[in-house]
Amino acid sequence: MRLARCMAAMVLALLVAAHAALAQADYPSRMITLIVPFAAGGPTDLVAHIIGGSMSRTLGQQIIIENVVGAGGTTGATRAKRAPPDGYTIILGHMGTHAAAVALYPKLAYNPSTDFAPIGMVANMPIVVLAKKSIPADDLKEFIAFAKSYAGSLTMAHAGIGSVSHVTGLLLNAIMGVKPRMVAFQGTGPAMNALVAGKVDYMCDQVVSVVPRARAGSIHVYAISTPERSPALPDTPTAREAGLPEFQASAWNALFAPEGTPQPVIDKLNAALSKALDDPVVRQSLLDLGGEIPQSQARTPQALADLVASEIARWTPIIRRMNPVE
Repeated sequence: MRLARCMAAMVLALLVAAHAALAQADYPSRMITLIVPFAAGGPTDLVAHIIGGSMSRTLGQQIIIENVVGAGGTTGATRAKRAPPDGYTIILGHMGTHAAAVALYPKLAYNPSTDFAPIGMVANMPIVVLAKKSIPADDLKEFIAFAKSYAGSLTMAHAGIGSVSHVTGLLLNAIMGVKPRMVAFQGTGPAMNALVAGKVDYMCDQVVSVVPRARAGSIHVYAISTPERSPALPDTPTAREAGLPEFQASAWNALFAPEGTPQPVIDKLNAALSKALDDPVVRQSLLDLGGEIPQSQARTPQALADLVASEIARWTPIIRRMNPVE
């Protein structure tokens, strides 16, 4: 009897393994959900739409974008972590959700280094210093002087604690020596709308969502945090040129799957992403918005895992030193 039970268990295990292997070989056989942990219209959402269409065509299945907002992107990241590790739910994370959040959320519901399987880097996004149009300052030096004079009444918009706009805003404020009232929104899309409407005074944002507003002249664009000027914003000086060389920060967007997702599935997703980034239309769309496309060696899952580790190590002491949580 014992032998029969053992044999039955072995057969069942072989059947399960065979079924799993078949499922991986057929992947994807249905639509894929791509979680964007911020509101529609923000920089992460824009990037997701740009790459999603190309990856859908390569994989032969539709990629549905689901915006899951809240807690600086960590609500969406937590949802992605808890999804079945089968490749049908993935997330477009970034420096905030997968690096800065570690220091900002003592009870963070996930570990960016161990709870996700890296798929690949999508794009680097320079950070831009912005202000509402009515601020009486034409350049960054004038804005800093203005901010120091009115620091007690200024408001700074961000997309939630731990978001890129929040963390880079903290860095900017620390360098300027001001402590404005921080106003959180459910994504930088709503935050940008508030800035354009004059409801908040200034913010930091990724270049991808700044370009249309800058070209329309609806906001002040003071500086960009890159060593050289961006082709998408050629008239915007670098932070170094503008007189604030300490403000060096670069956001990034990358694809992740829940930990335990089979390697063949990760490989297919990585290949589809790399093909998208080599597509001339996709590349031009990202470049037009100011994005920086990673070279092939920086697109691998291992390169992304290394980046996450290095970014956590970089931002944790900075954030703790600034002690942003009252």
